[in-house]
Amino acid sequence: MTADSATPLAAPQDLVRTGRPKDDSSWLEHVLGWTLVVVVAMFVTQVGWF
Repeated sequence: MTADSATPLAAPQDLVRTGRPKDDSSWLEHVLGWTLVVVVAMFVTQVGWF
């Protein structure tokens, strides 16, 4: 293996995109996270698991 074949073609952050929200939308993540918590709590309460 030569040094040229071992070097990556692109930076790692350019190769993998996860589709996460942009950094400026942290309030949206908080709102959606708390909404999920409330929905799960309502479901658990209605089912009667706890």
